[in-house]
Amino acid sequence: MSPALVSAQSAMNSAEPFKLGTFEIDGEGDKTIGIVLRDELIVELNAANMALENNLDYPAIPMPGNMRELIGRYEYGLKYRLYEIVNYVVSNDRLSARTRADFVHDVDDIRTLAPLMPGKMLNAAVNFYSHVEESGTTGEEQEAAAERRRAQRGIPYLFIKPTEGAVIGQGDSVVLPYGRDRTDWEVELATVIGRTAKYVSADNAQDYIFGYMVSLDISDRGRRPPNSRPGSDWLVGKGHDTFAPLGPWIVPKEFYGDPMENLQQILELDGEVMQRAGPGDMIHSIYELIEYGTSIITMYPGDVLNNGTSGGTGNGTAYRERRFLQPGETITATIEGIGTLILPVVAEEIPPQRTGSFLPPVASYDP
Repeated sequence: MSPALVSAQSAMNSAEPFKLGTFEIDGEGDKTIGIVLRDELIVELNAANMALENNLDYPAIPMPGNMRELIGRYEYGLKYRLYEIVNYVVSNDRLSARTRADFVHDVDDIRTLAPLMPGKMLNAAVNFYSHVEESGTTGEEQEAAAERRRAQRGIPYLFIKPTEGAVIGQGDSVVLPYGRDRTDWEVELATVIGRTAKYVSADNAQDYIFGYMVSLDISDRGRRPPNSRPGSDWLVGKGHDTFAPLGPWIVPKEFYGDPMENLQQILELDGEVMQRAGPGDMIHSIYELIEYGTSIITMYPGDVLNNGTSGGTGNGTAYRERRFLQPGETITATIEGIGTLILPVVAEEIPPQRTGSFLPPVASYDP
């Protein structure tokens, strides 16, 4: 039997579930795609593939240069090469300390980066019943508002969040912008698109999903000053640098299952649980969000759609007193089955003097 045929037959299933991430291996700034096994071990994709081809005479397959390319090629054959790599390192005991390959690393010994830089990122606003009219209401008022929403869900609300500059990864600092002292948190499930999607029905939206990550929608609640154009400002509220943490890695959908059954998202601040929610709290399903989003704009492999957040944000008052992020605190965001993002909070340094056309400190108009 030819090596190619053996390869195809042995790669129909992966010996272990895996996740995918982007890492800095040698501290020199180079980005390396890695296969994550057991949430503890990182297998360098390029080096492991080279070993597979050299040692077992497997057919040569060029490896992707970045995560977005990997995602775009995954369902067109690349998935099975990744399965082959996992099967190779597991069956040949290349993971244990005694016989570990030099392309296998402990996760604590390398730097975990944001898994990918999305082409675009769509976020669902107020997509959990517990988050409906959470601010400025009592618990009873908030519950009544949620019941009204259940009776008439309408269509989803999505907004675009910046990517480059806003996206950060595991262990990176969330920077509180100078003078903006009303910043809080929203833990969300990030759905990574795997195929070009336009006018996708919710009924077959699963076919267009690559996988899932943990996401945070860090939010500036300080609004615009009253002496400027009135109304909401989504750039101010959502668009600051470091306001879009993603990671710690991506779970391909075949290893996670249906988020509308499995989702459990939790956010802690310095060890105190702020948010905890499951899929039953969601107003519109992941699949309905994809249907709505792709009815407006084409989504491409590596684009991200975030599912919204539950009650328990810092700006809300239905569950506790208002509380905003402070320098020195630590955010811990977990989605069961995916992983945990841990992010320190720091204050931005005082910026240089400017002319006046800038976002002023919140305390200058809302003491």
